[in-house]
Amino acid sequence: MGNASETALFVSTVSKELDILMGTLYSIFCVLSLLGNGILLLVAFCHRSFLKPAEFFIINLSISDLGMTLSLFPLAIPSAFAHKWLFDEITCRVYAMCGVLFGLCSLTSLTALSSVCCLKVSLPNYGNRFSPSHACVLLVAVWFYAAVFAIGPLAQWGRYRVEPYGTACCIDWHAPNHKLSALSYIICLFLFCYILPCTVIFLSYTFILLTLHSSRRAMQQHTSPQTNTTDAHSLIVKLSVAVCLGFLGAWSPYAIVAMWAAFSDASLVPPTAFALAAILAKSSIIYNPTVYLLCKPNFRKYLCRDTSMFCSRICRGSTQPEQKDLIGSTSQRNKDTRVSTCVSNGQPESHRVGLNFESNAFHVGQCKQNRTLQFSSVEIFQYIYKNRIALVDRSMRLT
Repeated sequence: MGNASETALFVSTVSKELDILMGTLYSIFCVLSLLGNGILLLVAFCHRSFLKPAEFFIINLSISDLGMTLSLFPLAIPSAFAHKWLFDEITCRVYAMCGVLFGLCSLTSLTALSSVCCLKVSLPNYGNRFSPSHACVLLVAVWFYAAVFAIGPLAQWGRYRVEPYGTACCIDWHAPNHKLSALSYIICLFLFCYILPCTVIFLSYTFILLTLHSSRRAMQQHTSPQTNTTDAHSLIVKLSVAVCLGFLGAWSPYAIVAMWAAFSDASLVPPTAFALAAILAKSSIIYNPTVYLLCKPNFRKYLCRDTSMFCSRICRGSTQPEQKDLIGSTSQRNKDTRVSTCVSNGQPESHRVGLNFESNAFHVGQCKQNRTLQFSSVEIFQYIYKNRIALVDRSMRLT
């Protein structure tokens, strides 16, 4: 009887058409999240030295979104198309734990990001001291905070079970009607993982808007040496607001439905409401990369530049022959229709500079040490002009 009841829990309670719609949308979310968050992390890794401390939380948000994508969708998509949960109860609990862990990590990262932005804009004397090491410590606290509530149900503080619509797993929202420990977990989860973060986010951006409004005229009338820095912070604030609004807009319907089931008669909550709220909540994984890759200039610039470099390398093939041509012998460079000249400034031969002209790109390398440095054409001709003057002056002295 027990096995029969458990098997009944894992059968979908919504229409097959809705399950097919969920599976299709989940597949689209999965592909977009893998591409968007993967590209965002790749661009951030390649240009990690240019990241600001506040952007660490955006990177952490992409990591948590990618973790949710890799841990949830491979199980949820086939279950939705099969019209039932295809895996066992242990997998159901792991699935639910990953959903809570990565979901709370994303929300807590946005909360920390709003606090850091508020500190930098409203209290710049303290915000300018916020360093990458401070951001790393705060990120550790974010993961620890999320892990406490994710591991709680595994330690009998709350409980994980199949969702009311039957093809996924999450927190047992019906348990507060039967167990006091489950009720305390739901109350703490609602207060510390939804009400508190939303309040901090709202107050942070309210203070930011008030600060920007009060200082707008002063910034327009007086040019400050920190104008570029202020503009960068202002852009991060705008993008952060967009990401926060998208995330909260996606998760708020699910939170409302969950609280409805937890603090009232759970039988009155239709499974379709949970299913539609879950679809909207899982769409949050694509907001962050969409906003930052499309709206942030430096990420977009790096992405376009790296993509063009990658495409040019594919078109040319291997870059090794090109490097050999740059540092090769004079005879090989002459075969490639290059002009190489060594200009001496009265220095030993090991310090002579070689100039290679190829397709409007100028490379300066030490002839003996085979080093190549890239300079602009203006710097090259300034160097030649100075050395020509030095040579003329030296010849006049000798005569």
